[in-house]
Amino acid sequence: MKAYDIILKKRNGEALTDEEIRFFVKGIVDGSIPDYQATAFLMAVYFRGMTDEETVTLTDAMMRSGDTVDLSRFGKLSVDKHSTGGVGDKTSLIVAPIVGSLGLKLAKMSGRGLGHTGGTVDKLESIPGYRTDLPADEFLSQVEKTNIAVIGQTGNMVPADKILYALRDVTATVDSIPLITSSIMSKKLAAGAHTIVLDVKTGSGAFMKTPQDARVLAEKMVTIGKACGRKMAALITDMDTPLGSNIGNALEVKEAVEVLRGKKNDLYEVSLALASNIAALALELPLEEAKRRCEDAVKSGKAFLKMKEWIASQGGDETYLDDLSKFPVAKYAYEIRAKRDGYITHMDAEKLGLLCVELGAGRRKKGDAIDFVAGLILNAKTGDRVKTGELLATAYSSIPSLDAVLDDAYEKAVLISDDKPTAKPLIYDVIF
Repeated sequence: MKAYDIILKKRNGEALTDEEIRFFVKGIVDGSIPDYQATAFLMAVYFRGMTDEETVTLTDAMMRSGDTVDLSRFGKLSVDKHSTGGVGDKTSLIVAPIVGSLGLKLAKMSGRGLGHTGGTVDKLESIPGYRTDLPADEFLSQVEKTNIAVIGQTGNMVPADKILYALRDVTATVDSIPLITSSIMSKKLAAGAHTIVLDVKTGSGAFMKTPQDARVLAEKMVTIGKACGRKMAALITDMDTPLGSNIGNALEVKEAVEVLRGKKNDLYEVSLALASNIAALALELPLEEAKRRCEDAVKSGKAFLKMKEWIASQGGDETYLDDLSKFPVAKYAYEIRAKRDGYITHMDAEKLGLLCVELGAGRRKKGDAIDFVAGLILNAKTGDRVKTGELLATAYSSIPSLDAVLDDAYEKAVLISDDKPTAKPLIYDVIF
C-alpha cells in the first residue's frame, strides 16, 4: 500500500477502503508519510469529500492513534458535552454541576481559548488554586467521588488530529465537513463518555455561519457517534449574539455562579437545554421529566453545591464562589455609551470576542499569557431599545488609555438603528 495511490484514488473521487484510511492515519502519526503527502490528502478530501462510512473509519482511526480514557467503570452514567465554540459561552460551568447533581459522571477534557473564542480551562484557572493537570488516576478518582472533573487535554490524546489540524490551519482546508467531524468526534470518543451532547453554534461568532451549515455538521457528528456506539444528540444554537452578559474568564465564572443561584437569561436557557438532553439520554427519561429534574437541581441549590464540591476537589478556592467580590477587579474600567436612540439590531459576536482579546482576555497565538480579570460586560443586547448616553457595556482591562479604541471597535461590532429587529431563535433544532 502506498500513500501516493491513496491520494490519487481520493483525488479521483473514489471511496477509500477501511485499510487505506487506517494505513494513512498510522503513517501520518509515525512519520512515514511526510507532511506534503498529508496535505495533498487533505486537499483531495476537501474537494472530493467522504462518504459517511469513510468518515466513521477516519474518526475511529484518529481516535485510536493515541491514548484513550476508559470510563467503563461508570457504565451508562458517563457523559460529556462539547461546544463548537463561541463568545461568552460558559455553559460547561453550569451544565457540569447540574448533571453531576443528578448522579451522572462528567469526566471532561477541555481546551484553552484561541482567537475570538474562550476556553473552559482558562475560565476555571481564574479561580485561585484550581488544577487543570490531574494525572489519570486522580482524574478518574475525582469523578468517582464528586461526579465531575474538568482538566486540560492530555499530551498524547489523538495525536493524528494535532498533526492534521496544524496542516489544515495553514493550507485552507479547515472548513471541510468530513475533516471537522473527524477532528471533533475523534477527541470526544477518545474521552470515553457513553453519552455525548453537542452544542453546534451558528451565526457571526461561530464557525458555521448559517443554521443550514450547522445542521449538516450536527447530523454528521451524531451519525458518527452513533456508529461508534454512543448515545448522541446535537443542539443547534445561536451565536450571532454573545451568550449571557459577561465575556472574559473571571467575569464568565461569576455569571455562571449567578445562573446556578437562580439568574434567568439566554445563558440559563441554553445550559438547561443541554443538561436536559444529557439527562434524558443517559438516565433514559422523557425530555420533559429530565428538564424538570434539571430545573429542580438549580432551584434547590443542589447544582451550586455540586459546583463548589467540584471546584474544591480540584484545589480551587470555593469561597470565591460564595463571595464573588473576592475575585480581583481590573485596574481600568471603560464605559461605552449609546450615541443615538434606537434598537440594537445586530451584534457581531466574533468582533466582540476579538475586542476582548485586545483587552487582554484572550490569545492571539497559542502560548500567550491572558489577563483573567479582563473582559466585557454587556448591559444591552440585540433587540433592546437604548437611549443616547445609556450605558451599553463596560470594558475591563489592565491596559490604560483604550477609550477611543474601544468606542471604535464597539461601533464596528454593534449596529443601532430605528427598527426593532425580528427575534431569532435561541435554539434552532435538536438532532438525534
